[in-house]
Amino acid sequence: MAVAMALDALIGWPNWLFARVGHPVTWLGRLIDAVDGGWNRSSDPPALRRAAGVAGALLVIALAVALGWAVQTVLGSGWVRVIVLGILAWPLVALRSLHDHVAAVAHPLASGDIAGARAAVSQIVGRDPATLDDAGIARAAIESLAENASDGIVAPVFWGALFGLPGIVGYKAINTLDSMIGHRTARHEAFGWAAARTDDVANLIPARLTGVLFVLLSAQPAQAWSCMLRDARRHRSPNAGWPEAAMAGALGARLSGPRIYHGSTADEPWLNEGARDPDAADISGGLKLYRRAMMLLAGVFVVLALL
Repeated sequence: MAVAMALDALIGWPNWLFARVGHPVTWLGRLIDAVDGGWNRSSDPPALRRAAGVAGALLVIALAVALGWAVQTVLGSGWVRVIVLGILAWPLVALRSLHDHVAAVAHPLASGDIAGARAAVSQIVGRDPATLDDAGIARAAIESLAENASDGIVAPVFWGALFGLPGIVGYKAINTLDSMIGHRTARHEAFGWAAARTDDVANLIPARLTGVLFVLLSAQPAQAWSCMLRDARRHRSPNAGWPEAAMAGALGARLSGPRIYHGSTADEPWLNEGARDPDAADISGGLKLYRRAMMLLAGVFVVLALL
């Protein structure tokens, strides 16, 4: 997992490689699309659609885990095996991509280019960017950084460290299922139930671990710890509140709060309510904390590998 993180931090997933072979997540996406299109029938009653969603999620996860296991079993041993597994796990760690997408919001926001900042933040969040002021843009970027640090990096490498390639591939299948069908919409309320619940369970430990990493490396660890313990459970997600609340406490800024999705206001509670609103400098501060946390995590993996 340390090899995978190092490769992704250094070069990411190059555009030329994506153009030539795509990406494992897009391959999973095609499979999920096929299952959703074939098994999620609007004419079926909700109970049957939920059962079909359970079966579909199990199929996608089982195929992903089986493929990872089959590849891992044919590899050699020793450091050659470690390096090869790291290379294979590399595209499943979104460390550089997350950093670059959030940094792309900070730069125009800091220079006063509100239109550019809104365009950049629209690439990483679902809320209506036209309704966001400077503080709203900063909040959206920092929240995305904190949440995706958990489910885009910490969670996959956590499961990869435990179970190797089957663990990281299986987790990405779970997370992609949730991203694509784990929504409370008319089409996916029943069919996506299993995908959403499975993702909640898979992220239970990694989300809290991410929050702890942010606390440990914060300039204000006591404040970050207190905010995380106090506010994490106020978040609508059982997991996202932990890294987001830790980040809010670490930066001394308030996050979450009301926001607009597709013309409708979601009245979300504040994290670190009473603190100041964040700005572009806080996005940069969040990125610094993120880099330190990911380096610590990779360092822990290296130490464990050498024991």
